[in-house]
Amino acid sequence: MSRKKLDPISKDLSSTSTVRRTLLKAAGAASIGAFISPAMRSIAWAADGGGPETKKAKLGFIALTDAAPLFVALEKGIFRKYGMPEVEVLKQSSWGATRDNLVLGSDKNGIDGAHILTPMPYLISSGAMTANNISTPMQIVARLNLGGQCISVGKEYADLKLGVDSTSFKAALEAKKKSGRAVNAAMTFPGGTHDLWIRYWLAAGGIDPVKDISTIVVPPAQMVANMKVGNMDTFCVCEPWNAQLINQKIGYTAITTSELWKNHPEKSFALRSDYVEKYPKATLALTMAVMEAQMFCEKPENKEEVARICSSRRWINAPYEDIIERMKGNFDYGNGKVVKDSEFQMRYWKDQASYPFKSHDLWFLTEDIRWGYLPANTDIKALVEQVNREDIWRQAAKSLGVAESDIPSSTSRGVETFFDGKQFDPENPKAYLDSQPIKYLS
Repeated sequence: MSRKKLDPISKDLSSTSTVRRTLLKAAGAASIGAFISPAMRSIAWAADGGGPETKKAKLGFIALTDAAPLFVALEKGIFRKYGMPEVEVLKQSSWGATRDNLVLGSDKNGIDGAHILTPMPYLISSGAMTANNISTPMQIVARLNLGGQCISVGKEYADLKLGVDSTSFKAALEAKKKSGRAVNAAMTFPGGTHDLWIRYWLAAGGIDPVKDISTIVVPPAQMVANMKVGNMDTFCVCEPWNAQLINQKIGYTAITTSELWKNHPEKSFALRSDYVEKYPKATLALTMAVMEAQMFCEKPENKEEVARICSSRRWINAPYEDIIERMKGNFDYGNGKVVKDSEFQMRYWKDQASYPFKSHDLWFLTEDIRWGYLPANTDIKALVEQVNREDIWRQAAKSLGVAESDIPSSTSRGVETFFDGKQFDPENPKAYLDSQPIKYLS
């Protein structure tokens, strides 16, 4: 199956080589600061003064369990509670569709914001992953979750019992290629979180994700069907698609992504900058509603209800049985490994899951530079300052009465350590980049 057929919305942007060529032609990516109005920085994000300026917002989501806070906020009336009764939460067919609808905006029948892969607001704001490199300024106002993704492999590799060490996978892939068959690793969007996790896992085992295997784009809900017909050897995605792969006896889970980097940032809640600027109180209300929903999703006593909500046709449209166990933190990897109440389970609120650390966004941008999605001279710190609006999150936390222990004292979580011993110091991203033996800088 061609890459274009796998993700028709993304069109030619699904091709890594095309993206790289496009980026090299993009002008001004490093001087990103011009696209946000200076007036935005002086806006008072107060919750009082007559309530939200609008009752409306159109928010996109992909059928994944880390979108649960948006489902819950709507189903439980939390958006309404904060003065936003006309919020629409709209299913998107792919991350490419999410991008395209964000670029359109609700005035042109698109969307105002979304449950989104954390690097995407940066790739959209910079124009790095949009048609003709035209930027659509975005703002991240909250993180939606930590961890909760998995890397799965087909049952043909059952004997390898793959885990965090992908080294043995290399010989198997080489043997398959020598037989004349293609080898593919599937992710959900170029430069997105799933792309970066699977590239990190492969590269750490000595597998070059550019030369040794083809990286293809497949929308999350199509992963299992494409693995079933042999279109890929491995994929990275959120739930329930990894669990469904096992339940259909098509493959197994090699790792949960928090085994690569414990409590790593994953999805974000982001809005178009023009919505934030025009409706600051509505932005605050939306952020507060999402944060309250995150608290609900985190509580063990609510997991079954959240799983039921997620399973409905309106949202993920998948069997409850494919969702509930991993939502509770219970992982049957499908290869004989079973873990109860895993330390690597998805977090919606615990461990400061909701706060959008700027240091984490710096890592994502550094990895996008590593794989050629952003030019090597991109001023990543300036870009983070423009897109990351942790100040809105802090105002929402204050209005909600969030405990001091759940509010970080710094915008940095400090030095991060990965499973292979590599470290990312947000004060020195170049040192991390230099330490990676496999990279493709543009």
